[in-house]
Amino acid sequence: MYTTIQKWGNSQAVRLPKAILELANIHEKDQVELRVENGNIIIIPFKKHKSLNERIAEYKGDYKCSEWDTGKPTGKEVW
Repeated sequence: MYTTIQKWGNSQAVRLPKAILELANIHEKDQVELRVENGNIIIIPFKKHKSLNERIAEYKGDYKCSEWDTGKPTGKEVW
């Protein structure tokens, strides 16, 4: 998809099509990080860390802890 850089006040701007924003899961007023790598402008969504209360609110009670096999010891893990 191609677009044009246009003047916006004293700056230049690029309009991001809705389809591109949806694919990147970016919404209006979301913060993004801008980087330049190898001459390319990269837009990276900034996702804030969730608080413990936000994480607990999303928990649905479906987690069941269990042991897992990490394989046989390969060094001096077992005495």
